[in-house]
Amino acid sequence: MNTLYFDDFKVGDRFESPGMTVTEGQIIDFAMHFDPQVFHVDAEAAKATPYGGLIASGIHTIALTFRLFLMTGALNAENSLGSPGFDELKWLKPVRPGDTLRAAGEVLELRPSKSGDRGIVRLRYSTYNQKGDTVFTVIGNQIVRRRPPGKE
Repeated sequence: MNTLYFDDFKVGDRFESPGMTVTEGQIIDFAMHFDPQVFHVDAEAAKATPYGGLIASGIHTIALTFRLFLMTGALNAENSLGSPGFDELKWLKPVRPGDTLRAAGEVLELRPSKSGDRGIVRLRYSTYNQKGDTVFTVIGNQIVRRRPPGKE
């Protein structure tokens, strides 16, 4: 895929990732480092929680979503300049071992910057499991480089 610059994005554009299966080991490893709550780190003890079993940390789900979105090629090292933040972050269903996730991003808004060399691409990121259930949504404000001179 060719690099997309700010000027290439259009409101309504949609980018979809391939799937990625989440393993019990990945859930536990992530949680041991960043969110060591019992329902993220102990499959047996997690059965006695309201979740009825092991689930991925919401923070892990955010990281997986962004990794999956990067796999679409819409953002890369040449066009992405980071993000000033997220809005409307929502965990809708737990992510469990064996779930296969895919992510989609839909362009909601485009705001050119005053500097002229970049703009904000406002995207709704959605993450789906193998059943098609939406497990996570967030609106991201992505700073994207405008097309440099000579790259027309």
